[in-house]
Amino acid sequence: MGNSSSNERCTISKDSSWFSQFRNASNPWLARYVYGFIFLLANLLAWAARDYGHGALTGLERLKGCDGGQDCLGTEGVLRVSLGCFIFYIIMFLSTAGTSKLSETRDSWHSGWWSAKIVLWISFTIIPFLLPSAFIQLYGQIAHFGAGVFLLIQLISIISFITWLNDWFQSGKYADRCQIHVMLLATASYVVCLVGIILMYIWYAPEPTCLLNIFFITWTLVLLQLMTSVSLHEKVNAGILTPGLMGLYIVFLCWSAIRSEPAGGNCIRNAASMETDWLSIISFVVAILVIVIATFSTGIDSKCFQFRKDDTLAEDDVPYGYGFFHFVFATGAMYFAMLLIGWNTHHAMRKWTIDVGWTSTWVRIVNEWLAVCVYLWLLVAPIIWKCRQTTETT
Repeated sequence: MGNSSSNERCTISKDSSWFSQFRNASNPWLARYVYGFIFLLANLLAWAARDYGHGALTGLERLKGCDGGQDCLGTEGVLRVSLGCFIFYIIMFLSTAGTSKLSETRDSWHSGWWSAKIVLWISFTIIPFLLPSAFIQLYGQIAHFGAGVFLLIQLISIISFITWLNDWFQSGKYADRCQIHVMLLATASYVVCLVGIILMYIWYAPEPTCLLNIFFITWTLVLLQLMTSVSLHEKVNAGILTPGLMGLYIVFLCWSAIRSEPAGGNCIRNAASMETDWLSIISFVVAILVIVIATFSTGIDSKCFQFRKDDTLAEDDVPYGYGFFHFVFATGAMYFAMLLIGWNTHHAMRKWTIDVGWTSTWVRIVNEWLAVCVYLWLLVAPIIWKCRQTTETT
C-alpha cells in the first residue's frame, strides 16, 4: 500500500503542473520554496516593524515597558516577529523530524496543508505581540544562542561543500581532465583573496591609527597562509583548492566584520555620511536576500551532518531531511533578528541598515577564526587518529 501510494505521488509529480503538485502536496522540492518565501516575508515584516512600525507599536499595551522609546520599540518589534517565525518552524521541525518515506503522513504535512500553515504562521506572528516585554527580552537573550547555532551549522555546511568539491575534482573519474580547471579555480581564488585584502587595507586602514582594522586584515592574511601551509604539508596533502576557497570565505567574513563597525572616525571611508542613499538601500535588500538564500541552502544540506554517508536513495525516500530543514529555518529566525538589532537588544539601528555595531563586528571575526579552526581540525584530525591507532597496535 505504501509503495503504491509513493508511486502514485511520483506519477503526479512528473505529469502534473507545479500548481497541481502544490495543491496535491506531491512535491517536497516545491514545498521548500514556499517555506523560503514565508521566511522572506517574516524578514520583511521584522524590518518594517523596526523602521516604520513605531506608530503602531506605541499603542500596544504590552509594549508599555519600553517607555515609548523608539529604539526599544523597534527592537522589540523585530524580536516579536522573530519569535513568531521561530515558533512556526520549530513546530514544523517537531512534526516532521524523522520522516524518511514519501508514503508517510508527515510527508504530506510537510508538502501540503498550506491553508492551515498560513493560518498558523499568521497566528504565531500575532501572538508574540500580546506577550509582556519581559518575556520578549528573555527570548532576545536566548536568540543570541540560537543565532550562534545557525552560524555554526552554516559554517559546517560551507566547509563540507568545499571539501566535497575538492574530492569530486580529485576522484578517479575526473582527476585527469579536471586538473587544469582545479589550478585555474585555485589561482583565481587566491588572486581574489589578495585583491580583497589589498582593497581592505586601502578602504578600511587608510591611516596608521586604524590599529584594529589593520589587525583584522593582517590576521586574515596570516590565517590564509596558515591554511595553505597545512593543506600542502606532505602528511596532509589536501591540495591547493580547498585553502583557496576557504580563503575567499574568511576574506568575506573579515570584510563583513569591518563593514559592521559603527560609523565614525576616519578608518572607514564615507563613514561620516549618515544619510540613507540608494547604495545603502540596495545593500540592505541584498543582505536580506542573502540571509534567506543562506538559510534555504543550508536547510537542504542535511547530509553533511550525517555520520553514515549513504548516497543511494530509494525511490520512496524523502529527498532531504525535513526536520533538519525546519530546524535551520527556526535558528535562522533568531539569526535575522540578531542582524536587524545588531546583536544587541539595547542597540540603536538606523533605517536601511543591517548587522551594524561592535557586537556584530566581533561576531563576524570570531566566526572567521572559528571557520579556520574547524577547517584545520578536519585536515589534522585524520592524521592524529591514525597516529593513535598505530600507537595502540604497537
